[in-house]
Amino acid sequence: MTLIALSAVHRRTPVALGACVFSFTAFWLAQRAADVSMIDLMVYRAEGATVREGGDLYALRTTAAQLPTTYPPFAALMFTPLTLLDVASMRTLGTAGNLALLMVFVRLSLRLVGHARVESTWWVAAVAVWCEPVWTTLRYGQINLLLAVLVLWDLSRRPGDRWAGVGIGLAAAAKLTPALFAVFLLATGVVVHLRRGCGDPWLRHARGAAAAFGSVTLVTAAVLPRDSWRFWTRVVLEAGRVGPAEETGNQALRGILARLLHTPEPRAPWAVTAAVVAAGGLTVAVAAELRGERAWAATACAVTALLVSPVSWSHHWVWCVPLVLLLGTHACRAAALTALLVFGSYALWWVPHGRGRPELHQHTGELILSALYGVAGCAFLALAGTASHGPGRRQAVTKE
Repeated sequence: MTLIALSAVHRRTPVALGACVFSFTAFWLAQRAADVSMIDLMVYRAEGATVREGGDLYALRTTAAQLPTTYPPFAALMFTPLTLLDVASMRTLGTAGNLALLMVFVRLSLRLVGHARVESTWWVAAVAVWCEPVWTTLRYGQINLLLAVLVLWDLSRRPGDRWAGVGIGLAAAAKLTPALFAVFLLATGVVVHLRRGCGDPWLRHARGAAAAFGSVTLVTAAVLPRDSWRFWTRVVLEAGRVGPAEETGNQALRGILARLLHTPEPRAPWAVTAAVVAAGGLTVAVAAELRGERAWAATACAVTALLVSPVSWSHHWVWCVPLVLLLGTHACRAAALTALLVFGSYALWWVPHGRGRPELHQHTGELILSALYGVAGCAFLALAGTASHGPGRRQAVTKE
C-alpha cells in the first residue's frame, strides 16, 4: 500500500506543479498586459533612496500620485537595497519574490490547517494568485505577503524555540498592524496564568516579539533619529495620511462606516465599533488557542487586526488564503465557497470610486458590495466564536 501511495503522489505532483507554473505564467503575462504600475514598490524605492541620501523621510512625496511615507522608519531601512537595482530589474524581482512568498505563505497556511500534501501547495497557489488581495498585492508591489509569512512562520515555532517572537516583532516594526499577534499571545498567557498558575510559553513568545520589535526600533532610532522621533510622536497618529477613509479599497471598519454614514471621518462610531470588535475578536482568538485550535486563533487574530486598523486596503486581506483553507478543511464548505467568491470576484470595484469621492454617496447595493471583505471578516469571527470544531480537527499547539 505504501508503494502504491508513493506512486500516486509521484503522479500527482508533476500535474500540480505544471498547473501552478501555467497559472503563474498566465498571471505574469496578464500583469504585463495590464501594464501595472507597481506604484507601492516605487514608493518603497524612493524611501530607501531618501534614507541613503539623508533626506526627510516623512516629508517625501513620490510618484505621480504624490504618495507619502506611512510605514515606521524601520521599513525604509529594509527598502534601501532596492536602490541598488534599476527600475525594470526591481519590478521583475519584486514580482518573482512575491510569487515565491505566495508559495511559502500557502505552504504555511496548509500546515496551519493540518493539510500535509505537498502537491496541494501547487494547486492552492495556482488559484490563490488570482484572488483580488493577492493580485493587487503583486500589482502594487506590496509587502503584505512578506509580513504574513513572517507571522505564520513565527506562529509555527515549537515551544521554547529561541526564535519565537522574532517574526511577529519584525513584521510589527515594519508595519504596526501585526503587533496584535503579540497582544493575542500576551492575552492567552495571562488567561492561562490566571486559570492554571502557568502560561509561560505564551508569555515568553509575547516577550520575544516585544524584544524583537523594540530592538530593531531602537537600532532604527539610532540610525534615523529625526525620522524616528517624527514618526512615533506625530505620524503614527495621522490616520488620514494613508488616504481618505471612505475609499472603496479601505475594507476596515473605519472605511465601511465612512461610506455607510456618508462622512469622511466617522470618529466616535468607529472608535466604539473598533473597540467592541477588537475585544470580541481577541476573545475568540484566545478561546480558540486555549482549545488547541491554533489555526482558528491565528486567522481570527489576523481578521481582527484587519477590521480594527484605521485603514486595511483590499490587498492587505491576503489572509483570505488561510481563511478559505481553514473553512474548507473543517467541514464549512459552503462558507469556504462563499469566502472564495467574495475574495475572488473583485466585486468591491464594481461600485463607483475614485475622483470626486462617489463612495460618500453610495446606495444600499453599492454599500453592500464595497463592504464585502469587512462583512466576511465579521462573519468569520462570529463563526469562529460559535462553531464547535471538535477535537479531531484541532491543531496540536499545547505548550505545557
